[in-house]
Amino acid sequence: MTADQSAPRSAQTVVLGLGRSGLGAARLLNQRGHAVVVLDSGNSAEHQRKAELLRQEGISVLLQRPLELSSFEDLQGTPERVIVSPGIRWDHPTLTALRRQGIRTDGEITTAWEASRPVPWIGITGTNGKTTVTHLVAHLLKAAGLDAPMCGNVGHSAAELTLERLQDLPAWMVVELSSYQIESAPALAPQVGIWTTLTPDHLERHGTLDNYRAIKRSLLERSRVRILNADDPDLASRAASWDEARWITATDGSQARSQGITPWLWIEAGQVMQAEGAVLDASALAMPGAHNRQNMLMAVAACLELGLSGPCMEAALRAFPGVPHRLELIRELQGIRWVNDSKATNYDAAEVALNAMEGPLVVLAGGESKQGDASGWIEALTKKAAAVVLFGAAQTEFGQMLELAGFPGVVERHGDLSAAVAEAQNLAQQLSCRAVLLSPACASFDQYSDFEARGEHFRTLVQSLQAV
Repeated sequence: MTADQSAPRSAQTVVLGLGRSGLGAARLLNQRGHAVVVLDSGNSAEHQRKAELLRQEGISVLLQRPLELSSFEDLQGTPERVIVSPGIRWDHPTLTALRRQGIRTDGEITTAWEASRPVPWIGITGTNGKTTVTHLVAHLLKAAGLDAPMCGNVGHSAAELTLERLQDLPAWMVVELSSYQIESAPALAPQVGIWTTLTPDHLERHGTLDNYRAIKRSLLERSRVRILNADDPDLASRAASWDEARWITATDGSQARSQGITPWLWIEAGQVMQAEGAVLDASALAMPGAHNRQNMLMAVAACLELGLSGPCMEAALRAFPGVPHRLELIRELQGIRWVNDSKATNYDAAEVALNAMEGPLVVLAGGESKQGDASGWIEALTKKAAAVVLFGAAQTEFGQMLELAGFPGVVERHGDLSAAVAEAQNLAQQLSCRAVLLSPACASFDQYSDFEARGEHFRTLVQSLQAV
C-alpha cells in the first residue's frame, strides 16, 4: 500500500517547533509536496543544527520566532495552515488569533492521519493504562503476523512512522493518543477506539475534568468500534450515554451488570470469557495487578475485532516482555527488586503501581507536580512503603503532604535522582524491604525531557549499583 505523494506545492504550511513532533510533521508534509516553513523560538547550537538539516532537505526554518503574531508577519504571504506540537496549548492566544483570521490550525497527529489514508488506526487513549495497552495490541498483532507498528504518544511519533512507511504503508497503525493530540485532531476517526481509564489529569491545561473527559470521549465517538473499561468508575458511571460500546471487566461481570452494563469480555473461573465461551487463560499475562488484567482484556477485545484467535493471543501474551518504564523490573540485588515505573506521572498511576506491588517498599517520588487528588496515593504509600525518598522540584510539596497526612514511615529528600537512588539502597537494606520502586507521581520536566529519559537514567543508576 502506498500513500499519495503527488500533492502540488501550495501556499505555505507553518510548523511550530523543532521538537520531535515538529520535525516529523515538517518532513512528512515536505515529502508530500507541501511548501513548509518551521518557526522556533530558540537559537541554540542544537536548534541551528536541526535547522540546517531541514534546510538541506528543502524546508525553510526561521529561528528566534516566539509564538506571537509578529513572527508570522514577514512570511511569503499568509500561511494556509499552521501545525501545532502537543506541547503548545490549543487555546494559546496566538493560535486563537490565527483561527479568527481563517487560518487552519492542526496538530502533528493530523498530518499523519491524512498521509496514512486509507490505513485503519487503532486509537488508544485514557489517563492511565494506554501505554501498556498500546504495547500489548502491537505485540499481539505482530505475533499474529500482521504489519501493525505502534506510534503516537509512545516511541515513534505518528508523523515519523508515516514518513518512514510512505512507500509501503502498514496494514494497521496502533496509535497511543494523549488528550493534547486528540484536541488538535478533530478529523481523526480510528477504526477501533480504546478508552482505558479516566481520572483527573492535565487540569492545568484543560481547566476542568469535564473538559478533559469531553476530549477523550470525542475520539471514541468518532471510532467505528468502541472498547471501554467497565472497571473504571468514571467510565462506568456514564455507560448509559453510549449507544454502542464493547465493555470489558477484569471481574466476573456481576458489578458491571448491576450498573446496566453488559460485558463483552469478562473473567470467570480463570478464563477470559465472551458470550460464545472461553477465549483464553486469564493468567496468560504475567504483569502484576488487576489493572493489567483490564489492560489485557482491552487489547484482546481489539484483536478479536481483527480476527485473532484465542490460542494465538494466549501464546503471545505468555511471551510478552513487559513495557519499559511501567512496573519494569530492572534487576534484583541482595534480595531487593528494583522496579522502574517512571511512566507513573500522576497520583492515580502511582497508586495503581503501589497496589500491584508487595511491600514493604522504598518508593522514589518527585519531579514536577500536577493538580489532582493525592489522598489515594498517600493511603497506598502508608500501606506499602516503609520509606519514601523524594527528589526534584516537588520534594518540599510532597514532604509537607506526607507530614500532614501522618505518614508513619521514613521520609528523605534529595535534589536529584542519583542521590535518591543511593539513599534508597541504604534504606532498603536497613528496613528489610522487598523492593525499591521508582513511581514518581509527577511529570519529569523539572529535570528530564520526558518520563522515558527519567526512566533510562534510573536504569543506568540501578545497573551500576554495587552490593553493600
